[in-house]
Amino acid sequence: MPAAPPRPPRPSARAGGSRGRDASGVLPGSITADGRIRWDRVGRIALLALLAVVLLLYIAPLRNWLAQSEAADRQQNELRALERTHDRLATRARDLRRDAAVEREARRLGMVKRGERAYVIQGAGE
Repeated sequence: MPAAPPRPPRPSARAGGSRGRDASGVLPGSITADGRIRWDRVGRIALLALLAVVLLLYIAPLRNWLAQSEAADRQQNELRALERTHDRLATRARDLRRDAAVEREARRLGMVKRGERAYVIQGAGE
């Protein structure tokens, strides 16, 4: 098998010593001195651009997910408060179904049984 011809040395990307674009507005190292395009570098730049676009596309769904998570937490807290109120009211309703509780509430409202006399004592609350 014949030996492959030697390859010319590749120019260094940092040959100029400065980063950024050269006088022609081209990134250093993407075009060689003889005008050839460095496709490996173009591919890297394209992949970086694609990665940036993909990351930008994830921003809106991430914001929506965070907002929904916060809303779910608020609604869970509200649900727990409503359940406590419901339990308290259910206990009160159960208590008010007893005859003694009905009589106590009626007397608190100033009602008397048939045949009883109502008396008002003035000055007792002083």
